[in-house]
Parts: sequence; C-alpha cells; structure tokens
Amino acid sequence: MSGPKALAAILPALLEQLGLARTAEGWRAVTDWPVIAGARIARHTRALSFRDGTLAVEVEGSAWMQELSFLKRDLLRNLNRHLGADVVRDVRFTPAGTAPRAAGTRPEDRAPTREGGSGGSPR
Repeated sequence: MSGPKALAAILPALLEQLGLARTAEGWRAVTDWPVIAGARIARHTRALSFRDGTLAVEVEGSAWMQELSFLKRDLLRNLNRHLGADVVRDVRFTPAGTAPRAAGTRPEDRAPTREGGSGGSPR
C-alpha cells in the first residue's frame, strides 16, 4: 500500500474526472493575464473572471477598448498557447467600473440587521 499523495499530484485527475479541468485552466488565464497580455496592456486592463469559455477583462478607457478589439484575435491565440489548449473561446472587454458585482458586495445589497436598520449608524 502506498503512502499519501501530494494534492498537486492528484488534483489534475480529480478536476478532469469532475469535468472541471477546462474551467480550472480558464481561471489560470485570469491569474496569468498580466504575463499573457504583456506589461503595456496589463497596465490598462484587469482580467476579472472566466465562464463558459469567455474571459472577462476590465479595460481602462474607450481608447483601450478600441485598441484591444483590434488585438483580440492575437490575445486569444496567446491565451490558448499559454494554457496549452483551446480553453478560451472569447474575450469580453468591459469598461472599468461597469463590471457587475456579486450580490451583497454593496452596502445597499446587504440584508437589514435584526434591529431593522441597514447596518449603518443611526441617523
């Protein structure tokens, strides 16, 4: 009987078995975005999420949005080359500050406290 195995040794097979391998690779695109996009682009962008083959990237200003739309094909090729497989099918660029937030992240989205207030200080 062999001893315990390192998580790094079993995780890839487990993700594959659960059907999550491509999703995990896609999230690697989020974390590796600055390396993949390069320093010049990374200074003006931020990868936010990966879902259903689409990488969401927040972009600083409309001029950068336009420039990145011209570079999209090259970015997709670089992303998939970096990941070693055709994981990312699309890159969606959104203007900075307009990306939807998860529920509960804004104070007005939080549930009221037991006292019936919004959790803020009394007026």
